Amino acid sequence: MDLQDYRALIDKVDDELLRLFKERMEISLQIAHYKREHDLPVLDAAREEEKLARIREKVGEEMGAYAQKLFAMLIELSRAYQMNILE
Repeated sequence: MDLQDYRALIDKVDDELLRLFKERMEISLQIAHYKREHDLPVLDAAREEEKLARIREKVGEEMGAYAQKLFAMLIELSRAYQMNILE
C-alpha cells in the first residue's frame, strides 16, 4: 500500500465517524428532551467520569489518554448541544 491508499482508508473511517457522531448527537437531543421533561440537570459529573474510566479501561494503557481526550470532547459537545436545546 502507498500513502494514498492509507489516506483512502482514513477517509472511509472518517466518514463512518461522522455518521456515528451525527447519530450520537441525535440521541443527545432525545436525552435533552427527557431531561427537560423530568427536570434533570444537563451535567451528570459522576456519569461522565464513570464513562471516561470505562473508556480508558477498554482501550488500554497505550491509547487510554488519547481515547479519554476524544470522549471528553464528545461528552462536552453533547452537553453543549443539550444546553443549547434547553435554553
